[in-house]
Amino acid sequence: MVLEAVILEEVVLDKPPLEKVALFVDVQNVYYTCRQSFGQQFDYTAFWARVTAGRQVVAAYAYAIDRGDEKQRQFQYRLQTLGFTLRLKPFIQRTDGTAKGDWDVGITIDMLESAAQADTLVLVSGDGDFAILAERLRHHYGKCVEVYGVPALTAKALMDAADSFIAVDASLLLPAR
Repeated sequence: MVLEAVILEEVVLDKPPLEKVALFVDVQNVYYTCRQSFGQQFDYTAFWARVTAGRQVVAAYAYAIDRGDEKQRQFQYRLQTLGFTLRLKPFIQRTDGTAKGDWDVGITIDMLESAAQADTLVLVSGDGDFAILAERLRHHYGKCVEVYGVPALTAKALMDAADSFIAVDASLLLPAR
């Protein structure tokens, strides 16, 4: 019995550490690109299961605009239940009818700050502005960068800057209603 415990302990101790991963989801970007390309919504539960399998999550952020309605609060609660920390900005309607709610700077800061604790940084966005960030994280910080996005609506520069681009497809979409 004691010998079995020692052998079991050795096996556990020799186990390599899990890859540390940090997640960053541009909620507005993924919502609109999935809606435009597929007429469906992104499945955050399927995404979480896929991207965290066999990995240790060290940070997980979802960046969104807060309109303050009940349906949106329910969605935000689901994200928190999965393990995301919400980063919210108030919805701002301009006098010309356009809206403001860009999270590029916030995402960039969080990704750079998380580079110290993560082996891999996962970005869900098609925004080409993040190509420079992905290149910096890879070449200056030596980090692996994975990008999830809708292929037809993801900037080629971002796809090229990442270590890997994972296409959002039917497996990462909620069933149509």
